[in-house]
Amino acid sequence: MLVTPAELSAQLLAIVNGALERRGATPVTIEDVSLDRPKNRDHGDWASNIAMKLAKPLGISPRDLAAEFAEGIRGIDGVASVDVAGPGFINIILDAAAAGALAKSIVEQGAAFGRNDALAGQTINLEFVSANPTGPLHIGHTRWAALGDSLARVLRASGATLATEFYINDAGNQMDNFGASILAALRGEPTPENGYPGEYIEELAQRILVLRPELLELDDADAVPLARELGYELQLSEIRESLERFNVHFDVWFSERELHAVNEATGESAVDEAIHRLRKQGHVFDDDGAVWVRTTDFGDDKDRVIRRGNGVFTYFAADAAYYLSKSDRGYAHKIYLLGADHHGYVHRLKALAGAAGDDPEKDIEVLIGQLVSINGARLSKRAGNIIELNDLQAWLGVDALRYSLGRYPADSPLTLDPELLQRRTNDNPVFYVQYAHARTHSVARNAGESGVDRSAFDASLLTHETEGALLGILAEFPRVIRQAAELREPHRVARYAEELAGAYHRWYDNCRVTPLGDEPVTDLHRTRLWLNDATGTVLRNALGLLGVSAPERM
Repeated sequence: MLVTPAELSAQLLAIVNGALERRGATPVTIEDVSLDRPKNRDHGDWASNIAMKLAKPLGISPRDLAAEFAEGIRGIDGVASVDVAGPGFINIILDAAAAGALAKSIVEQGAAFGRNDALAGQTINLEFVSANPTGPLHIGHTRWAALGDSLARVLRASGATLATEFYINDAGNQMDNFGASILAALRGEPTPENGYPGEYIEELAQRILVLRPELLELDDADAVPLARELGYELQLSEIRESLERFNVHFDVWFSERELHAVNEATGESAVDEAIHRLRKQGHVFDDDGAVWVRTTDFGDDKDRVIRRGNGVFTYFAADAAYYLSKSDRGYAHKIYLLGADHHGYVHRLKALAGAAGDDPEKDIEVLIGQLVSINGARLSKRAGNIIELNDLQAWLGVDALRYSLGRYPADSPLTLDPELLQRRTNDNPVFYVQYAHARTHSVARNAGESGVDRSAFDASLLTHETEGALLGILAEFPRVIRQAAELREPHRVARYAEELAGAYHRWYDNCRVTPLGDEPVTDLHRTRLWLNDATGTVLRNALGLLGVSAPERM
C-alpha cells in the first residue's frame, strides 16, 4: 500500500477532528496538521506537533493529547509504529512496503508526479520583465526572466489557470527619443539629448538603412517616426529571441499603445474609459482642473493625478487602464514582478486595485526583486552601459544562469561567481543536480546491460537507511511545488533538488542496482532500479520547473 504525505495528513486530520468533535471544539484544517520530515531519521519518517498546538486551548497535557492521536494513527494502514516524544511530538514510522511503494508510483506518473491542484480555480495574470523596447535586455531583466518563468511553471504545476504577460512600454517620449537616436546615427550626428547611446543603435540604423534607404532623404517630421517604428520592430524582435533562447515564453505581449488607441465607436481610449470606471467607484475627484484618484483611501501616501490640467494623461492613467484590462480579460488575480527601483509602485498599484473595486490584499501582488551582479562581468560593447542578457548567455550558458538566479529568493541581493558556475564539480549547484540526474541514467544503462530490468517490484525490500531517506525526500516533492507556488518562491524547488541529489549520491554509494561479478540478478536489484528511475524522474521534473535541462550524459 502506498502512503503519501498528503494521504497521511488527511487521515491525521480525520483523527484530530474526531477528537475535537468529541470535546465540542472547533475543527482544524489540513494546513494545521501538515507533517514534517525529521532531520534525524531515528525519529521516524514523519513528525507532527499538532498536539502541542491544540493542548492549551483544550486544557489538556500535550503528551496526553499526543498519545490519544497516536492511538488513532496506529490504525492507519502502512504505519509501522508511532511514538510520542519530548513535550508532545508525534513520530510516525511507515513500514518498508508502504514507504517504498512510492518509487513505483513516481515512475508510473512520470512528468505528472509533483503536480497538484492547490491553486485549482485561480485565474492569474503574471507580468514580468516588461522592458522598454528601446534597447537590449540587461542583467536585471535576466533575473526577473528566470524567476518569473519559474514562478509561472510552479503556479501551473499547482493547478492555476495562468497567463504570462510582457507589457511593452511602446508609448511616450522615450519612443520618440529612440527614433531620434537612430536617425542621428544614420546621419552621423551626435546622440540627441535624452537619446540612447551605444553600438546597438548604430546596428539598428544600418539594418534600417538596408530596409528603407530613402529614410535619409526625409525631413525630421517624417524620418523620426519611420526610424522609431522600424527600430521598434527590430528591437522588440531581438528581445523576443533573447527570451526564447533563455527558455522564457510569454503568452501575451501587451502593447501600451492599445490603451491609448481611440475606439471609433465611443470616440474614447481605454485610458478615458478607465477614468470613467474609477469615477463610478467613487474614488475620482477634480481639483485645479486636473483629475485625481483618491488612492489615500487605500493606504497610498498621497492621491494621484490621473490627468493633468492640460489634458495630458499621467503614467498612472495607463497603469489604471492596464489593470482594468487584465480584469476585463478574466484575470481575477494579478501578480506584478518589478525591479528594485519600483518600491514606490507597491502602494500605488494596490491602491489602484482598491479604487477599481477589488481587494488590494487579495487580488493583486507586487513582488520587488533586488539587484544582481556577476563578478567580472563586462559592460556590453553594443549597449555601452549595461551587461546584456545575450552576453551572459554566451558566457555562462542558459542552464547555469537560470539555475543560479532561480535558487535565491527574489528579495535577496545577489552576486554570482562565474568561475564557480563554469566548474564541473560538486560545489557548483547546477552541475551537482544535473550530474545526479545523468547518473540515474548511467545506472539504468548499466543495469540493462547486466540484465536488470523493472519486471519485478517488492517495496518491502527497500530497507537500507539511505533508501528510507531517499524515499522520504521523494515524497516531499508535491508539497515543495505547492509551497513554492503558494509562497511565490520558486527557489524552494532548486534547494529541494540539491537535497534530493545529495540523498541520491549517498544511496548510490551504499546500494547497488547491478549485481557484483557472478552474483545473480534478484528482485532487490529490480526494485532498486525502480527507485533509481524514480529519482531521475523527480530530478528531471524539478529541473524542468526551473527551466533548466536534465542531461542524460555528462
